[in-house]
Amino acid sequence: MARIAFILLCHKDPKGIIAQARRLTGSGDYVAIHFDARASASDFQAVHRALSPDRNVVFAARRIRCGWGEWSLVAATLEAVRAAVAAFPAATHFYMLSGDCMPIKSARHAHDFLDAEDLDYIENFDFFESDWIKTGFKEERLIYRFWFNERTQKRRFYALYELQKWLGLTRQVPADIRVMIGSQWWCLRRQTVEKVLAFCEARPDVVRFFATTWIPDETFFQTLVPHVVPRREIRSRTLTFLMFTDYGMPVTFYNDHYDLLLRQDYLFARKISAEAIALRRRLGALWQEDTTSFPIANEAADLYRYLTRRGRIGRRFGQRFWEAEGSLGRGRTLVMIVAKKWHVAKRLTAAIRLHTGIPAVNYLFNELEAELPDMGGTETTLAKRERHRRALVRMLFEQFDSRCLAICLDPAALGLIQDFLGDAAESRLLLIESDFDDDYVRGHIHRVGLAGAHSSPDHVDQLIPMVRNDLEQEAERVRDLDVEDFETISKAAPTKANAAALQRILEVDADTAHILAGTDYLFDD
Repeated sequence: MARIAFILLCHKDPKGIIAQARRLTGSGDYVAIHFDARASASDFQAVHRALSPDRNVVFAARRIRCGWGEWSLVAATLEAVRAAVAAFPAATHFYMLSGDCMPIKSARHAHDFLDAEDLDYIENFDFFESDWIKTGFKEERLIYRFWFNERTQKRRFYALYELQKWLGLTRQVPADIRVMIGSQWWCLRRQTVEKVLAFCEARPDVVRFFATTWIPDETFFQTLVPHVVPRREIRSRTLTFLMFTDYGMPVTFYNDHYDLLLRQDYLFARKISAEAIALRRRLGALWQEDTTSFPIANEAADLYRYLTRRGRIGRRFGQRFWEAEGSLGRGRTLVMIVAKKWHVAKRLTAAIRLHTGIPAVNYLFNELEAELPDMGGTETTLAKRERHRRALVRMLFEQFDSRCLAICLDPAALGLIQDFLGDAAESRLLLIESDFDDDYVRGHIHRVGLAGAHSSPDHVDQLIPMVRNDLEQEAERVRDLDVEDFETISKAAPTKANAAALQRILEVDADTAHILAGTDYLFDD
């Protein structure tokens, strides 16, 4: 059976580190600890005092002062790896962890997983050909030398870089090395770790090269492992689940993420908030359980993108410089019909076109078919409409030769709504309130790609509360806007109340408003 030596890099939270080490050794595994030399001496002493009696725990022989992006992180890892190899001859695998990591499967499941295939798990993408690096230095990481930390010695860091660049002091990658890149969180077999350590002893030139590269923890092991091990024995993936924000920062998980984490096809996750006490307690207990059955959905990345985009969608409509002084025109009235259920809004606009003289178009920023007139090509793509949104709506006023125009908008496009509210034209807002039953939310989950045709019903059901809450919050944000002319209609309200709201927002007579409010099947799904 697999026995894991966890390589634990840490720098804070001594109580959490002690609990984590005891949890991991409690399953018969091992822990090798490197505690950052920059950290509090009292914190290290507390950890050392509590764990040194445990024969399944070993400390790195040398503590190194670590800095982000520096070789020191690799050096610290090597110190802990060497200690683990020497202290734990029965260890079959070596697994990199940080103090922010927690298990999201049971120990039995982890052991069975590693026993199933004789493989190493480490991301290794071609440094030059892949798009793993999204922004910032790429080739510069390797061809220039870095002796200062960008975060703590920014002036020296960039001064040295510019000097090398000006003098043309570039260098070549060692000729027999193909540089690879990937996550620093890996799980390697014992024989692989021993080969990497032997390579370091035999090739100090390669070690010296990486020691002055920038962010070598993303390239050192990722390069050496496929150099010393056949590629057929490597899976280019990490067994630690992690996500990053748009700004390159790790996504932090909290108490309400327990079920979500368990459904991911990984053994551990980072980073778990230190304040998420309940989550840490539940995941710690999970590691001790005997279960090996974990339904896998792997929806977290798509779900995160979906939820975070809710606050960003509106920014696509942020004012462009050529429209900074643009206006729909004073004396004009724009009625924005905001509804999540598009079919309801479309029934209302159809009734408005039929029973009033007010031109009404549908979701012109979401659908090509939006009841638009021929506008000489401006209307042919959604991208054109978004780029020239005020110009488009201004043209609609002129095309319809009307002082009043109704358009449909999704409540997710809050930035677009706010943009029109800030225009010199008079803006009115009609919110069609919606109830989101389970069937509707299920359909929405599939429409936005959070689940596919092969997703299990249980997986979809677990997403329903989260997605429903997001839909309801969209409407709440619309209600929170400071709009003078604001009305709502809903299925729950009496027809008379809905008619009164439509009369005020559209400035039609009472009889017409009553006809609109009584539109057949208006609110039906």
